[in-house]
Amino acid sequence: MSVAFVKEESAEAAAETLLPDRPISPHPNLVTEAGLKALEQQLSDARAAYEATTAIEDVNERRRQAAGPLRDLRYFAERVHSAKLMPPPETATHVAFGSTVTFSRDDGRVQTYRIVGEDEADPKAGSISYVSPVARLLIGKEVGDVVTMGEQELEIVGIA
Repeated sequence: MSVAFVKEESAEAAAETLLPDRPISPHPNLVTEAGLKALEQQLSDARAAYEATTAIEDVNERRRQAAGPLRDLRYFAERVHSAKLMPPPETATHVAFGSTVTFSRDDGRVQTYRIVGEDEADPKAGSISYVSPVARLLIGKEVGDVVTMGEQELEIVGIA
């Protein structure tokens, strides 16, 4: 076959379609009810985005446009499949998965976070992963307990 009949961008387009998989955490995939619903929605969105690429006529462009949604589809399918729904905490006496904990820092700052699964965590929105260093220190503790993180002390002032 003559090279005149081969698109030069074919190798380029093929390389763009080989996106590496999103890393999967080695920790158990614990989720709250809201976290599971969010994962299911993200899976649905990824499926819809992938299906939308099937209408693209140019095969190279279709591959390029499908690469991201296909990677997300694999990731969210695995996360939904491996999700372990955790019940809400029964009491607010001890910090647990799903608890909202308020603590004060040495510098006077008071912070409140809900302890959730890894995919649901968003510190700016007030939630942290149960495997984060702060959450790992706080889980199992109760109001009044003090934990040390680096050079700072955190005192638990509320659990909901």
